[in-house]
Amino acid sequence: MVIAHYPDEARPARWSGPVVAIGNFDGVHRGHLKLIERIRDAAQARGTVAVVLTFDPHPPRVLRPDKAPPLLMTLDQKAATLEGAGVAGLAVVRFSAAMATWEPEQFVRRVLVDWLRASEVWVGADFLFGRNRSGTFSLLRTLGQQWGYRAEKVDPVRYRDFIISSTRIRRLLTEGRVDEASALLGRHYAVTGAVVTGQQRGRLLGFPTANLATSNELVPMPGVYATLVSVDGHTYRAVTNIGLRPTFGDALAPTVESHLLDTTLDLYDRTVAVAFVQRLRDEQRFADVEALRGQIAADVAQAVRLFDKLSL
Repeated sequence: MVIAHYPDEARPARWSGPVVAIGNFDGVHRGHLKLIERIRDAAQARGTVAVVLTFDPHPPRVLRPDKAPPLLMTLDQKAATLEGAGVAGLAVVRFSAAMATWEPEQFVRRVLVDWLRASEVWVGADFLFGRNRSGTFSLLRTLGQQWGYRAEKVDPVRYRDFIISSTRIRRLLTEGRVDEASALLGRHYAVTGAVVTGQQRGRLLGFPTANLATSNELVPMPGVYATLVSVDGHTYRAVTNIGLRPTFGDALAPTVESHLLDTTLDLYDRTVAVAFVQRLRDEQRFADVEALRGQIAADVAQAVRLFDKLSL
């Protein structure tokens, strides 16, 4: 994937009349994937490239920092997921307080016309842009007729009786409902980071853990989860605890600790992804270490049964 940043970099030469989708794409959920499918098809028909245009930082961080939601993805995760979905380019617009004052026409002319030279622009049905979110799809289409690009929109994707959104996925994750979040994402929710040295208590208990230092802003609700840990192209079944280790009472902040079921692989200082399959139980405090050891063994057995049932 080719990544270009506005306004710091020139448009890549290979982006000749690109078909562009605009949005935050946080989580790259099934609704986003429908939009991506449309631009892939349109780009193939035109013989050009499909490009996603997104913003960094996330606009609410600039406009309403006290109310900005935690993001579902890092920018690196977003780029990797978009590339896996068949997107050829990622245009990252540096959002600022100054840009927030631009009239919709100014954004279109500077970014879509002068910089990207887009042939088509696709958005979601609720897309708004420009100062005070005053730009609508109707205006985007009218400006396209003036400046030479085609504008299209896609309808929201529904799951059961509601519309899929990043907001709903965030709520599900904060409630520990990771399997429901996965249904909306189209894949398991994952956090990434480097494995760091911990207290070594898991090893002493007979269940060594990989302690994750993650830059992801949102981790699921504290508790114990069946997870999949990926490293260097290999994926391993695991049980992951998120929380404060209440039996020991020494954690100052929540930790993410994964016990791999199928390997004794040394993961220290390696970058891994932890994908959440299903919540097993709440985090709890045990009377002693033996009670904790027994519960961890039960968690492992429960996870194995789940993985066997799901063929994971």
